[in-house]
Amino acid sequence: MEDDAPVIYGLEFQARALTPQTAETDAIRFLVGTQSLKYDNQIHIIDFDDENNIINKNVLLHQAGEIWHISASPADRGVLATCYNRTCCPVLDSFVALGKSAAQLLTALATSSDSKVLTCAAVWRMPKELESGSHESPDDSSSTAQTLELLCHLDNTAHSNMACVVWEPMGDGKKIISLADNHILLWDLQESSSQAVLASSASLEGKGQLKFTSGRWSPHHNCTQVATANDTTLRGWDTRSMSQIYCIENAHGQLVRDLDFNPNKQYYLASCGDDCKVKFWDTRNVTEPVKTLEEHSHWVWNVRYNHSHDQLVLTGSSDSRVILSNMVSISSEPFGHLVDDDDISDQEDHRSEEKSKEPLQDNVIATYEEHEDSVYAVDWSSADPWLFASLSYDGRLVINRVPRALKYHILL
Repeated sequence: MEDDAPVIYGLEFQARALTPQTAETDAIRFLVGTQSLKYDNQIHIIDFDDENNIINKNVLLHQAGEIWHISASPADRGVLATCYNRTCCPVLDSFVALGKSAAQLLTALATSSDSKVLTCAAVWRMPKELESGSHESPDDSSSTAQTLELLCHLDNTAHSNMACVVWEPMGDGKKIISLADNHILLWDLQESSSQAVLASSASLEGKGQLKFTSGRWSPHHNCTQVATANDTTLRGWDTRSMSQIYCIENAHGQLVRDLDFNPNKQYYLASCGDDCKVKFWDTRNVTEPVKTLEEHSHWVWNVRYNHSHDQLVLTGSSDSRVILSNMVSISSEPFGHLVDDDDISDQEDHRSEEKSKEPLQDNVIATYEEHEDSVYAVDWSSADPWLFASLSYDGRLVINRVPRALKYHILL
């Protein structure tokens, strides 16, 4: 098999939640959450053996409900958080207590006017034996689904819809933020993550039903800043005071779906949305974007910077395509090598003389069309900077690599 050939895995369930395992590890691992109304929902642990192009999967039952968002602890390989749907129905609860049959329960649910769907959030631990990555070939005939251990709920009694959960990126896995309706909630996880204590919170204020859609925790500024999206607006928050520090109104012409921080440039932020655009911002001057991409033909659901080489940007869209772009002109290496504005060494001066004085040109590196349904999630491996995964709603997970020619060009 060619080195750049994709590896495709089918979950047999609809899915839209994807995350890499972020705690320190050499294993290439992704976690995928399913959405099924008929069967118990699952988290698929996908371990990828890069040398042999082999996927090894393990399945964990997530009986709490359909998974809309999943995120992994940056400090503990066995801990993760999910946002999931749960149907709340007093009639149904009473039928369960009385031990009624499944048919009677379904009838009660269908005829009840009191039922409503809540999006909840919880922190879980996977079985100890599954915490480390495995490179063994899968044996579907003997594999059985195991169950997640519930560590704690992110109590949402006052809020009905959790949009996402994000971990403090450089921390010890004890701080976590959830976005619920129009509230941003900062939690402290205590007692080995078995208890979540609300440390502070803030709310969106304004006309209409304001509601967060996405958020990311900045790895810069000592991890004291979080960016959020609601409707067409991007906002920055200081987690120490839970006060707003910047606001980009009308950042997109339609709903903002996702955002991500540049890992190497502390003021740079990317966003995407239903206007089919990807925009790059300098949060010190938010009057207009630094750069705009218009390569997709439908809603853009996801944007992700490469963790090491910030010129590499991934996007996934409802047009069923994944696009890898080379945004070198606004990266930390605009001349093909690292530039530090404050301290340019003689060696760097010498190298810059040898290289072209003009910044390299931005371009689309590759368009990946292995999906046949909307691509709801893309992300980079945390163990291998040249490898990424994408997930479409039909449950197709595709693992791809940065083209070798570009990889060597960046490295050399």
